[in-house]
Amino acid sequence: MLWFVGLGISGFKSLPNQALKILENADIVYLEQFTSPIENDDLTQIENTTTGEFKIAKRWFVEDGKEIIEKSKNQKVVLLSYGDPYIATTHIELRVRAIEEKIKTQSIHASSSITSMIGECGLHFYKIGRIATIMNDMKSLITPYYVTYKNIIEGNHTVLLLEYNQDKKFFLDPKEALNDLIETENGQKRNVVKPSSYAIIASRIGFEDQKIISGKIENLNKIDFGKPPHTIIIPGRMHFTESDALKVLGKCIDEPFDNSEKTEKISHQMMKKYVPMVQEALEEIKPHYKNKKNFQDILENAELYIQDAEKFLEEGQDEVAILSIGYADGLVDALRLAKGLDPKM
Repeated sequence: MLWFVGLGISGFKSLPNQALKILENADIVYLEQFTSPIENDDLTQIENTTTGEFKIAKRWFVEDGKEIIEKSKNQKVVLLSYGDPYIATTHIELRVRAIEEKIKTQSIHASSSITSMIGECGLHFYKIGRIATIMNDMKSLITPYYVTYKNIIEGNHTVLLLEYNQDKKFFLDPKEALNDLIETENGQKRNVVKPSSYAIIASRIGFEDQKIISGKIENLNKIDFGKPPHTIIIPGRMHFTESDALKVLGKCIDEPFDNSEKTEKISHQMMKKYVPMVQEALEEIKPHYKNKKNFQDILENAELYIQDAEKFLEEGQDEVAILSIGYADGLVDALRLAKGLDPKM
């Protein structure tokens, strides 16, 4: 038998009576701390409640899972984790493996810091987009940067988890993570995360000393957020009820505002660049074909493709718009080549 038990977000006191009974009757309890640290007092209470064998399980141990699977075949085993047990995909994979081995599994769900912090900040949960993790490595910033970009374009909020290393007891500082995102912006130039962008720092959600502080990134850099864990939320399009709630439930250094107002889709950014370029090139080549009736249809088609591209973009048909400007560019390049001109603009 293998139990997956969530500890919740408030430590040992979050455990329901059913979970306490399971811990008392278990032959082995594995407590994993790689998803989030657990306070020493809570650790002691969990260990004292366990009558069977008690082990701290590191990430590699759970990911390997062989001992947990083997012990569960003829003993009552519990995998206890912070928050809800299935926020971590590793636990889902382990449960699937257990079921495939004909091992009976049961679950006790609990609140998760991810789901809880959304309500604690006053945000609408259905507006949360894809979640990403920021690691202490600049090369890994591209993924969370573009996750944030896509979410903002769609008007959604982005939850950015920060690296936690159980073995080194390392927590990535939220200010460092935000500055790394800004440095990534300087290279990508998609107008996603800037010093003037609005962000929320949710700290120690579920603990008595939890904090929710929001404001422009340039002003958040002056704040001491205290003990970890911390999570960053980059708001997308905020409803007025979210802004009002955030001001009441947390501390707002700056008035909340919409991060999505100045961020455009890549297709719109491309069109702003290429439509004027192709139009300019077309005007430049027209005098070379002034008296060439055979080429007037080609010139007219190029002009029509440019007009179509702008119309399709307004209608939200971004892919067709890009195709249209591509056709226009191809016709103009062909006309330039025919006159021995460099097609590159």
